[in-house]
Amino acid sequence: MRRVLIAELNSYLGKEVRISGWIHRIRRLSQVTFLILRDRTGMIQVVVDPALIENTQISTESVVDIRGLVKPEPRSMAGYELLTQSIEVLALAEHLPIQINGNELNIPLETVLDHRVLSLRHAKVNPIFKVQAELVHAFQEFLNGEGFVQVFTPKIVLGGTEGGTELFALEYFEEKAYLAQSPQFYKEMLVGAGYERVYEIGPVYRAEKHSTSRHLNEYVSLDLEMGFIQSEHDLMDLETRLLRHMFSRVEERCASELERLGATIPQVKTIPRLPLGEALELLERQYGKIHEEADLDPEGERLLSQYVLENMASEFVFVTDYPWKKRPMYTMPKGPSSTCSFDLLFRGLEITTGGQRIHDQHLLMDNMRKKGLEPGDFAAYVHCFAMGMPPHGGLAIGLERLTTQILGLRNVREASLFPRDRRRLTP
Repeated sequence: MRRVLIAELNSYLGKEVRISGWIHRIRRLSQVTFLILRDRTGMIQVVVDPALIENTQISTESVVDIRGLVKPEPRSMAGYELLTQSIEVLALAEHLPIQINGNELNIPLETVLDHRVLSLRHAKVNPIFKVQAELVHAFQEFLNGEGFVQVFTPKIVLGGTEGGTELFALEYFEEKAYLAQSPQFYKEMLVGAGYERVYEIGPVYRAEKHSTSRHLNEYVSLDLEMGFIQSEHDLMDLETRLLRHMFSRVEERCASELERLGATIPQVKTIPRLPLGEALELLERQYGKIHEEADLDPEGERLLSQYVLENMASEFVFVTDYPWKKRPMYTMPKGPSSTCSFDLLFRGLEITTGGQRIHDQHLLMDNMRKKGLEPGDFAAYVHCFAMGMPPHGGLAIGLERLTTQILGLRNVREASLFPRDRRRLTP
């Protein structure tokens, strides 16, 4: 008899079926035992004659195979239940370190992450990654429809894309290599290779010694790059439409997960655009918030998002025109000290960095030198610009941050299946 999923049982009323899954809860009475069985599609109440399990060990989270009759039961959660004819324990769960069958976990995050495989079974943890998967699928779906090509670039590289020191070094035969901070160089090179529009979904690595609720040392980046743009505003226009599509798909396809998590999907109409200088003046005027440098700190991001929500009815804001000294050497300059760049803030957190890139080789090399970098150290990248590179730009969205903000999670590590931070290498 083939296995039937719990979500399919309503098509089998009055019929014998075989189901398999984890025992979520056990309730023993004198004449009958009730099990709540869980599989990847849902839960069902299972009625068991105690004689069937008299000499059988069962426990919550044990994996079982059950054969029985599906019969109507208005008092059960689904309107029907399974009357057991036989039950087989496929794998007994013993000595569970945490209990995951309550409404809330109510344990420290470190404990949740220490026992990740078990905690991922919880009703308010498991749906996080179904929503995240749909975000990725919708990202692909939209960009495929816009003529983008999905690409896969190396994660072992000779140097950093920004010439910084925040790199994880590794031995690569007789050479020293690093884990990639970003696919940036390769995205641009592929635009120049004639693909024009490319995107990548993959891990990136930052050796930053952070211990905050917003940072990971390995995270998934949703990257795109496109050629023949007029300005960075083309990218902001594209991202607005992209997010609109992604959120619409999540709302449509993850309704039950969103309900379980108590999450609301934002409506993306138009997204306000504020030059950084104006944003800093606004924060000082409205909140007395002063930034020592021309940049936004975490409190500044939260306050600016609060102001935009209250005064512009948007949960998003593009902050544009970042200063030259705050942007990588490939960013297109705008005037003497500004750049054609932007960040996107969502509910108080930066989720995107993007902008127009330099497409002229001589300007690129000059910009590198002004940043204290030697163009020869980036020879393979720089050489591409001598062979004809169109005006281009791109952006990157942090998948875990986006998931965190959509679902109202407290820590970005909750949106990573097996997070890697400064102190965590397992599980």
